[in-house]
Amino acid sequence: MPGGHYIALSGLRSRADDLERIATDIANIGTPGYKGERERRTAVERDAFDAALRTAIDTTSGGRRLDTTGGAIASTGRPLDVAIDGDGFFAIQTPNGPRYTRNGQFTRDAAGQLITAEGGVVMGAEGPIVLGNEPGAINVDADGAIWVGATQAGRLAVVTFDDPGLLQREGATLLRADGQTAQPVAVPIIRAGALEQSNVTVAERIAELTSASRSFEALQKSISVMLNDVDGRAIDHFGRR
Repeated sequence: MPGGHYIALSGLRSRADDLERIATDIANIGTPGYKGERERRTAVERDAFDAALRTAIDTTSGGRRLDTTGGAIASTGRPLDVAIDGDGFFAIQTPNGPRYTRNGQFTRDAAGQLITAEGGVVMGAEGPIVLGNEPGAINVDADGAIWVGATQAGRLAVVTFDDPGLLQREGATLLRADGQTAQPVAVPIIRAGALEQSNVTVAERIAELTSASRSFEALQKSISVMLNDVDGRAIDHFGRR
């Protein structure tokens, strides 16, 4: 197959990846703490096909980076809704190991532990935060200290990383820190009774979706032209000779 076909095919595949990423972002516009992603592209020389892709494609993904831009903080009035104002992530313990999130929509389980909506245990500076089941107003200070009545139940662990953009998404709002070490944020700023909104905007993603869709259609047409018109005419012409 001529090289032009592979160039168009590589572009078609990259646009398909873009459409999948954009669709995921749009689906999570209303998810608290959701962070969009940006994808990079890199060229692959033809003599490196076997090592890089095991197929004949001219471009490949250069890797996705998490867009860590902060979302708007909206008041909810719910005591166990908290948002980080600035850098950092909440530390969560899950059956698969430590995970991190900007979604502070927490609740209390039957054992009195502070957990996420998915059941992950919210970690404090000294371990899991246990609110107990005794009655009492719940208050969260600006530094992350959580109080049940006059008793301090713990302090939210807020951590950061050398390169937060390399965090890997696991589900809608949980993140893995593959190869990076969590470092405590010295002075976190916590907003109680509020949630950080998704940092994805409808207008931006619709514009990006339109561009990617048009590019996808154009590449489809170019491949069709090369396969059906150019190659078809060449076969017809040489066949007559």
